[in-house]
Amino acid sequence: MNDSTSHKIRVRRVFYIPGYDPIHPRRYRELYRSEGAMQAEISDYSIDLSPKTEKTGPYGWHVEARIDGQPVTADFEVLVWSDIVRDSMENGVLATYLQLLRTAWIYITSGALRRLMRLRKGPVIAALYPIFFLLAQLMIALMIAYGIGRVLAFAHPWLAWLGLGVVPPVLEWFRKKDGKFFAYYLMHDYAYSARFKGANPPELEGRMAEFSDLIAAALASDVDEVLVVGHSSGAHLAVSVLADLIRDGRVPENGPALSFLSLGQVVPMVSFLPNATRLRVDLRYLSQRTELSWVDVTAPGDGCAFALCDPVTVSGQETTEKRWPLVFSAAFTQTLSEARWKELRWRFFRLHFQYMCAFDRPKDYDYFQITAGPMTLGARYKDRVPSMSRIDVSVSKYTSVN
Repeated sequence: MNDSTSHKIRVRRVFYIPGYDPIHPRRYRELYRSEGAMQAEISDYSIDLSPKTEKTGPYGWHVEARIDGQPVTADFEVLVWSDIVRDSMENGVLATYLQLLRTAWIYITSGALRRLMRLRKGPVIAALYPIFFLLAQLMIALMIAYGIGRVLAFAHPWLAWLGLGVVPPVLEWFRKKDGKFFAYYLMHDYAYSARFKGANPPELEGRMAEFSDLIAAALASDVDEVLVVGHSSGAHLAVSVLADLIRDGRVPENGPALSFLSLGQVVPMVSFLPNATRLRVDLRYLSQRTELSWVDVTAPGDGCAFALCDPVTVSGQETTEKRWPLVFSAAFTQTLSEARWKELRWRFFRLHFQYMCAFDRPKDYDYFQITAGPMTLGARYKDRVPSMSRIDVSVSKYTSVN
């Protein structure tokens, strides 16, 4: 088929590429189950989940839906790289503070941080948060050490130095409580991207090649649409995976429609780094291709994403042949009721996942209709105009594709 404007969708394969997340992929199944049921009730359609029909391959689930009176089946698979994430998070306290220094040095001296601040303040604040919070933890530990040292000094001046012994356990206590603070988690996230100054680590390149193989197999199967969803840092992984797929001639001319939905993307955090040549090449290449449809959805209410920043253009990769992505907003303040927005407004991490959740005042963005409805992504948004408030000027200092 390979026609992004066809409405005849009965069977769909969905590949979800998560962001930097160490958690088991079942969390995404449960999120889809609970939020899908909520959205179905609000929007008056049916959607039901069951276990994955195939016992092999990545973790996934099966969906039976009836939307606009039409039955659709969809098989979801999560393209997992959480094991790589977990391995990258095994650093202890001292190693994390060394990561902090190195990551801050790379973003500041390369000029990337200054350029990123010209886009959206939210994700830059999110990037600075772990630096300042980890330094604050160190200051608290040193203040406690100083207080204990002053007390011990009454017995003997040299005993004051023993107060420093409290610093490691205090910092370790903060690390164990990071499920509330997310400082270590975010520090590891940004450090992973900056480790090779924007180039992908070898283990990640290997995993991305496996993702390409899985998607290629789906494109050779009897389905109507293959939809790739990339969330957060999973969006820039998807860009390279799909660019490789098309570049290698693995998209059948008369095969299923190929669609790419990027959600809450943080592409500039990587593409603005000096060694992110691979990503910049892939952004430029993918933006010109006719083999797929690419829609990029963000929202200014998501403080962790580069909302309405065209990932191709701000990275300096727009050409006269650019077709994609279509950039528009999920408009949280309009698609969530006042009460629901008030409830979620300051839950920044939760809002970063709102794209895959229910909206109680939905407009034209509905994750569940996109993934389980009777229209391809391209057909659904063929007449959609991009958001007028998008940022579509070149900002990155590094634009080389050589």
